[in-house]
Amino acid sequence: MEQYIIKGGHPLVGEVEIGGAKNAALAILAAAIMTDETVTIDNLPDVNDINVLLDAIAGIGANVYRVDRHTVKINGKSITDVDIEYDYIKKIRASYYLLGALLGKYKRAEVALPGGCNIGSRPIDQHLKGFRALGAEVDIEHGKIMAEAERLTGKHIYFDVVSVGATINVMMAATMAEGITILENVAKEPHVVDVANFLNSMGANIRGAGTDVIKIRGVQRLHGTEYSVNPDQIEAGTFMFAAAATKGDVTVLNVIPKHLEATIAKLVEIGCEVEEFDDAVRVVSKGDLTSTHVKTLPYPGFPTDMQPQIGVTLALCKGTSTITESIFENRFKYLDELARMGANVKVESNSATIEGVEKFSGARVSAPDLRAGAALCIAGLATDGITIVDDIVYIQRGYERFEEKLRGLGGVIEKVETERDIQKFKLKVS
Repeated sequence: MEQYIIKGGHPLVGEVEIGGAKNAALAILAAAIMTDETVTIDNLPDVNDINVLLDAIAGIGANVYRVDRHTVKINGKSITDVDIEYDYIKKIRASYYLLGALLGKYKRAEVALPGGCNIGSRPIDQHLKGFRALGAEVDIEHGKIMAEAERLTGKHIYFDVVSVGATINVMMAATMAEGITILENVAKEPHVVDVANFLNSMGANIRGAGTDVIKIRGVQRLHGTEYSVNPDQIEAGTFMFAAAATKGDVTVLNVIPKHLEATIAKLVEIGCEVEEFDDAVRVVSKGDLTSTHVKTLPYPGFPTDMQPQIGVTLALCKGTSTITESIFENRFKYLDELARMGANVKVESNSATIEGVEKFSGARVSAPDLRAGAALCIAGLATDGITIVDDIVYIQRGYERFEEKLRGLGGVIEKVETERDIQKFKLKVS
C-alpha cells in the first residue's frame, strides 16, 4: 500500500508549474467522442482519473492515441457500443459525462452509477431532469442509468440547484438537440466555460457560459479540433495554501489569476502577501497569520475543493476561525485526522470552529478523499516531526507528481510502500 512520509519544518520556497484542470479535462474528453473526426487535446493532467476515463472511452470502440503524457488524440468514429462497463466507472465520478456526450451524439447511453470520493451526497437528479426535458426517456435499473431518445428537442430548463456536473452534462446533450435550449440557474465555474469553449471549437453554438443563463442552438454535427485545457485552479490553490501554512514563498506558474480571486482574497485576509502577474501568482507568508471566517459557495465564491487546504492553514493561525461548508456535508472528515496532529477543532453539522495552535506534531493519518489528502500533506509539511499519510491513491487521482512538485519547493516527502522504506527515510532525515 503506497504512503507518503513527510519530514516537516521546511518552508516551501520556489516556483511550481500547474497542470491542466482535472475537472475540465474529464468533461472535455467525454465531449471529444461527439464527432467522427479526430480531436487533439493537450495540457491534460497525467492523473489516475484521466487514465481511467481514456480506458473507458477506448473500451466502447473509440480510437485513443496517447501522443505524450499530456496530449491525446481521440477519434470516436469507430464507437460501436454505448454501454460503459462498470469496472471503469466505479472508480471515478465524472464518468457520468459520457451520458450527455453519448445521448447527444447517438441518442442513447448506458452508464453505471458513478463512484468517486465519499464527500457526501451528489445526486444526479438534475442531470436526469435535464435529459428528460430534452425528450429522453431515462431509467435507473440494476445500478445503471439508461437514457434513450428518438430525437432531442431544445427546451427551457431551470435547474433547482446549481450543479457543475448537471450544467455540463445537459449542455453536451443539448449541443446536438434540435432547436434552442436555454439553461437557467447554471454553474459558472471556469471548467463549465472551458467545456463550452471546447464544444464551440468543434462547431457547437453555445453562448453565455460563465453567466447565469446558457443559450445553446443545436447543430447536426460537430467537427475535429485541437484544444488546450485550462490550468487547474484547485491545484494552484493547494500550493498557495501550502506556502501559507509552511511560512514559505511560492510562485505558481501557468495559472489564470482571475480564477483564483476567492483563494487570493482569503490568503490576504489571513496576512499573506500576494503578488499577481499575467499567468502567475506569488504567495509569501511571513510572521503570524490571523484567523478568518470562510463559507464555501459555488463559483465565484470560495470553492469547496479548497476547504480542507484552508482548514489546515487556519488551524495554524492566531485566534478562532470558522468554516461553513454549504456544498458537501462530509467534507470535514479530515479534521478528525488533523486533531491527531494537535489541531484544536470542533465540528457541528456543517460548521467547524478552529482554534489556532502554534504548531502541529507528526502523526500517522489517513486521506479520507482527494483534497483532504493533499491538505494532510500540507499539515505534515508544517510540523516539526514525521507524518505518514495513508490511502494516497485518492491524492493520485487528482494531483500529478504531487510529491515531486513539493520536493522541487524544498519539501521533504517521499512515496513509500514498506516498513523498510519508512525506516530508510527516517535514518536519512534524522
